[in-house]
Amino acid sequence: MAMMSKTMDLIEGFVKEGSFKWVLSRKTSLDEEFEEMERSPSGKRKWIAELSPLANVIVGRCSRILDVSMDELQSNFEREASETIKSPANYARNFLEYSCLRALSLAAHITGHLADRAFRRLTFDMMLAWEIPSSSQSGVKVDADSTVCLEAFCRIAPAIPTIAEVITCSNLFDLLSSSTGNRLSFAIYDKYLAGLDRVIKKMKSQSESALLAGLRAERAEKILEIDGTLTTQPVLEHVGTSAWPGRLTLTDHALYFETLKVVTYDKPKAYELAEDLKQVIKPELTGPWGSRLFDKAVMYKSIKLSEPVFMEFPELTGHSRRDYWLAIMLEIFYAHRFIEKYNITGLEREETILKASLGILRLQALQDLPQSSNPILQYESLLMFNLCDKLPGGDSILETLANSISSRKKDKRGSHFYSLSPRAMLTNLGVVSGSEESTTDRLLVGDILVGGMSPLEKALRDSRVNYKKVELAQASVDGVKVDGLDTNLALMKELLYPVIEIGKLLLSLALWEDPIKSFFFCCFSTFIIIRGWIAYATIGLLLFMALFILLTKLTNQGRSIEELKVVAPPAMNTMEQLLAVQNAISQVEEFVQDGNIVLLKLRSLLMAVPSQATDMAILALAGTAICLALLPTRLITLMTFLEVFTRYSPPRRPSTERWTRRLREWWFSIPAAPVVVEREKEDKKKR
Repeated sequence: MAMMSKTMDLIEGFVKEGSFKWVLSRKTSLDEEFEEMERSPSGKRKWIAELSPLANVIVGRCSRILDVSMDELQSNFEREASETIKSPANYARNFLEYSCLRALSLAAHITGHLADRAFRRLTFDMMLAWEIPSSSQSGVKVDADSTVCLEAFCRIAPAIPTIAEVITCSNLFDLLSSSTGNRLSFAIYDKYLAGLDRVIKKMKSQSESALLAGLRAERAEKILEIDGTLTTQPVLEHVGTSAWPGRLTLTDHALYFETLKVVTYDKPKAYELAEDLKQVIKPELTGPWGSRLFDKAVMYKSIKLSEPVFMEFPELTGHSRRDYWLAIMLEIFYAHRFIEKYNITGLEREETILKASLGILRLQALQDLPQSSNPILQYESLLMFNLCDKLPGGDSILETLANSISSRKKDKRGSHFYSLSPRAMLTNLGVVSGSEESTTDRLLVGDILVGGMSPLEKALRDSRVNYKKVELAQASVDGVKVDGLDTNLALMKELLYPVIEIGKLLLSLALWEDPIKSFFFCCFSTFIIIRGWIAYATIGLLLFMALFILLTKLTNQGRSIEELKVVAPPAMNTMEQLLAVQNAISQVEEFVQDGNIVLLKLRSLLMAVPSQATDMAILALAGTAICLALLPTRLITLMTFLEVFTRYSPPRRPSTERWTRRLREWWFSIPAAPVVVEREKEDKKKR
């Protein structure tokens, strides 16, 4: 701890004297720094044979930040790293990662580091060096217009929690590099970090202001977003049929709405996000007097409210404001559900909330980028808890994250674990160490594992592989959707054609249209039932289906599925469509009426209203119960099958028709139970 304190004092001294900027970025070019390293007699300015020139420059800068020589830094790496990490094939890149991540874990604690353009340039140069770490790549030229790839960004940027998060860093890179051919330039990266610095300072000033101070004081809530203060961008709160404009404030624990009066705001209403109140937060339609016209609102419902509340975000076109607020509200809500589910407490709980808060701040920084480098934002993909809720296997990612947080909570003594947490970044705490026995075979900085993938990265990789499969499947689903009820019915009929044909065949056998086929089918089925082979027949059917699918997969390997051809019904004009809809509604209504009549007649039987019909029902139920109690199941199954299947055989057809007529007459003789329909009085009072 004394050594750590000494190092931090040294770096703080650099900042106060203005020397830290000189340490991170020389005024000379990279070529001049290469020459200086070659002729420097100091141990801190030497060449490492395995590294490229740029990697040597970066490692030299890291050694100065850590206040150790390059030789000492290299010896620390070789002492702490396993043999796998030190293998010659990956030695250069792994040593560079180790040096960069250790330096960042220390330098990023300096207050105002995001505002220092030299620090921003240093992190970008680290990414450039990550792409060309080995001395065998010395011929690769690096200049001011050089760009970095996704892998380099995802290895370096998440080491600083304010800049990126492991779970969302690839989506962040895709957005930042969308205008530069999927390669990130320093100009856009620099603008992003400058914007991030501004929004963090804005959050700090808002959180330290008197706004909602009385409500926020107990839980030290931080203000993340405010809307509704501009007349051109109002926020409307809908409760029942009334709607009021006001100011909407999101903190890291709750949502607050203050109704606008003439010159001031009314007492704020709090909508809790941290406590479990069975909240439902989703997009919804709103409009004047409770109508559902505009898709621009968020619904909030909880057990504390007598009725849902709708927050409307009016805008001329689209619903991007609503989508943004929905995403950030859900991010805070999901973060607290994650904390509750895995019982995270203490500093770890605060750091988890800060992870969600930083995601929202990064989203705000991206919105400030120029429009040319800022395409349509997919808000959920840039917020970690939203993304985990969307990704296949997102629950596994969150479980891995919870295990990582738990292991850090337990690890307090070791030397090979370098932590750079959100809380440390935002409160300028020192480096947190982990347990030596749990990390002797790996070097971990935050969620980044030097020379490999951390458990969180592996869980994320597996989830992304599955997500790509889901995306392809969903694209095929979207491509085969057809419009029109008649066209969809024609498609369903074509898809169910095999099932319909099998049903027709079974019905033909049951009606004994071909007596010979029906007789042999009856004998075969009777033999299976008597022998007790129904289970084996079911197993054989399932195995046949599995074998059929397997053979189809082997024979169709590499070939696309044959398209299903459907003959579309004749097109209908508007009047014909209205008549078809009216006819369909009438048929549905008639079907519901018939169902209600059946239920009412059954109710009448249960209440013993008709005496003769009730007696017959009692005898039938009692006889069925006695048969089920005394006869074996196999015999009951056989008798049921023979009764149903031989009902229309030539010998039994006359008696079947006679008994069917008697049963119909018995059913028609049962009266329906009486019903009284009462209309509730409508409350026409306006709120």
